[in-house]
Amino acid sequence: MMAKNRQAGTAGIAEVSFAAPAGTPPGIEVLSLAELRARAGPDRLTAPQRVGFHHLLTVASGTLRHTVDFTAHTLRRGSWLWVRPGQVQQWGDLTGADGALVLFQQDFLDGATAVGARLDDVHGPAVRTPATADVPALDLAVAHLDQEFRSFGHLPLAVHTATLRHLLAVLVLRLSHLDGADDAPSPGPDETHLRFRNAVEEHFARTRRVADYAGLLGYSPRTLSRAALAATGTGAKEFIDRRVVLEAKRLLAHSDEPASRIADRLGFPSPTHFSKFFHHRTGQTPSDFRVAVRSGATRGPGSHR
Repeated sequence: MMAKNRQAGTAGIAEVSFAAPAGTPPGIEVLSLAELRARAGPDRLTAPQRVGFHHLLTVASGTLRHTVDFTAHTLRRGSWLWVRPGQVQQWGDLTGADGALVLFQQDFLDGATAVGARLDDVHGPAVRTPATADVPALDLAVAHLDQEFRSFGHLPLAVHTATLRHLLAVLVLRLSHLDGADDAPSPGPDETHLRFRNAVEEHFARTRRVADYAGLLGYSPRTLSRAALAATGTGAKEFIDRRVVLEAKRLLAHSDEPASRIADRLGFPSPTHFSKFFHHRTGQTPSDFRVAVRSGATRGPGSHR
């Protein structure tokens, strides 16, 4: 199987970690949506999953609905979906679509490619729709990668793995630098924001104070705010708060934990503080959000069609 599921404590979101299929190079797998349907039951796919590795999905025919962190996407011929480690996804009905799925671990690619393809950009766009002129090259790249993946044993393992690494690098670099794509990524953030972003990802459940991150990283709060504003269009405090809200939404939507437990997990001194924070940021109480998202009344901002 391509992945191992485990429950994230009592959070109710299945943590999906990468497991290389027997007889294949570690760190990467390429399969069709038909193969995915055959190996995984519908309940496993439709349940929320917090993924621990990259998913690159392209639709060759039909239509597929896929949700990533409360944004519902409709994927059609030529669309590409990129789900990154740490994000929560839910698959739609796979029976009406066919295409290719590339799964790979963060460290499968070399450092220069990881930087060039912005693998660490957890806020990168989930969906990319290439311009017509870019489609043939992307189709060729994924087809070549798929062919090489299925040719295991024809080359020494080290050579085969290196070949896959190079072919995957072509694909991710092309996707990350599409010309004419509707949601092509903006220029990458500078080192200050990268360090800040990584620190927030590690510590957002412990502190929401910009001053704490400034002290941890050796910058002034003003420097962090300028870097965040340049990279994301929001200040440092807004960046931190949005990350906390996203995690709160994930836990409220996909677990049965009471708000008091979620408040504690996210570092709030009391459920009341958490409720006030969440209401201020979203316009809903935690309980109202949970009811709405489970009834389908809300899908989150930015739904892509």
